[in-house]
This record gives sequence, C-alpha cells and structure tokens, in this order.
Amino acid sequence: MALLCYNRGCGQCFDPETNSNDAYTCHPAVLVFHHALKGCIVACTKDRHNSEKPPEPVKPKPVEAMKRPSPDEAMTNLELKVSVSLKQAFDKLKPSSGNEEDKKEEDNDEIKIGTSCKNGGCSQTYRALEILEEVCVYHSGVPIFHEGMKYWSCCRRKTSNLNTFIAQEGCTTRKPMWTKKDAGEKVIPCRHDRHQTGGEVIISVDAKNSLPELSRVEANSTLLNVHIKEFDQNVKLWGVIDVKQSYVTMTATKIEITVRKAEPMQCASLELLAVKKQEKQKDDTTD
Repeated sequence: MALLCYNRGCGQCFDPETNSNDAYTCHPAVLVFHHALKGCIVACTKDRHNSEKPPEPVKPKPVEAMKRPSPDEAMTNLELKVSVSLKQAFDKLKPSSGNEEDKKEEDNDEIKIGTSCKNGGCSQTYRALEILEEVCVYHSGVPIFHEGMKYWSCCRRKTSNLNTFIAQEGCTTRKPMWTKKDAGEKVIPCRHDRHQTGGEVIISVDAKNSLPELSRVEANSTLLNVHIKEFDQNVKLWGVIDVKQSYVTMTATKIEITVRKAEPMQCASLELLAVKKQEKQKDDTTD
C-alpha cells in the first residue's frame, strides 16, 4: 500500500517495501526569503521517504487585553520629589517674607500709571482715572502650548507663531483688573502641557515656587486628581497607570507629574475633564 511522504518539499506517495536511503532528493534546510529574492535551486541531498506525520505546531495563546480597573479603587498620594532649585528659592524668600513695605504696597489702593491689567491676554495699562470705566477684552481660560501649537483654552484659536498667539484678541469682556484686590480670591490658572513616551505620560504645569505642603497629587489606576494652588483638576485617564511607579517632581519654575503606564502603548488622549467642560460650555454658548 502506498504511503504519503511527509518530508519537507516531497509530498509524494511511495512504496515502503522499495524505500531506500536515496529514494528522493531534497533540501534538508529551511527556506530562506531575503530581500524579496526567491530562486529555484536543484536539490542537494538524498534521503528516505518518511511516512510519519510531524506534530502540529503549537499555536501561541492569544494575549488577553488588560481589564480596566474600577474607578472606585482607593486613591494614593504620589511621591513628591522637591528639587534643590525649589529649596534654594524658598531660602531666598524667607528674609523678605515679613517685609512691612511689601504688605503696605499690597494693601495700598493707589494704582500707579503704567500698571498692567491682571486679566489674561489683556494689553491695557493704567493711564488715568478715566480708564477705570473702560471695558477689558481678555481671555478667561488658560494658555496651552501643545505639540508646537499655542492657544487659549477658552477660544482655542490655534497658531504655531508665538507673536501671533500673544497678539490674539480676547474673547471675554469685563472691567479692567488693576490690583490684587480687584481679583478678589480669583486664582489665575497655570499654563500646562503634556507629552508621552512609550512607557510614560508627563504633565508639566508652570507653577512658580509652589509649596509642597499645600500641593497634592493622588491617583488610582484610572484617575488622577491634581491639587495645586494655581492648578486644580480631576483627570479621568484614557489608559491604565502603575501608581507605585508614578511620581511628582517640584522645581522652582514648574511641576512635572510623571505617570507610568501599566502597558507600553500610545495613549490617544489624556482626557482632561476640565478642558472638556470648557469646550462644552463654549458649545452651549454658541448654540
């Protein structure tokens, strides 16, 4: 009875009684395809026919996608790393912290000629009493620099040119704000940006001389809550993070929040809830 030969490159039927060591010619090695070149080469080795079927190759198990953890996981405070530059900045500020002249100037109601308006994006300067009644056109949002583009979160007119960005007219009106008292308890939010690598997302916040004891960043696998004096946001993360390997670095000029990804992948978005709320408010206004 004829049997099927399972040798690589054969596939012929043979009579086991007439099978011999030189029953057919073959290539004992594996096929190699290099630089898209393939050729027909004469067989180089003689061998016996083989009727034993080789075992089926083991199929790799499909990689199971990571199950998204519950947002109700307990929050953990990320480690705060205070840089030498921030410590030095605090040391320089200590001698003048109780300066009576600074306090008098802060409490003084007098507006000096040339004082700039405190509203973001406003270019007005105080000239005389009559300007007190003028209207200030300013940006109510925060400046955002992201992937080479510059824009205000309130009107989102993007440009890559810094001078064009600085010259952009505001989108909101109110009275000029000449002194800190005019601002009341209003906190001017910090400019922030973010970028990512294969394993991390870094959120950079321009917060000068922030106090570590008043700053707190807490997180679980899918949520990130940032509590800094000038920057307070709750972030629902697009991906899953490793909380234990995430940390915060505080310097004299900025704060960097380094979030370690649980899986090395490119996150489509950080999904800042505060920005989404601003966009929704803008859409509601224009409808």
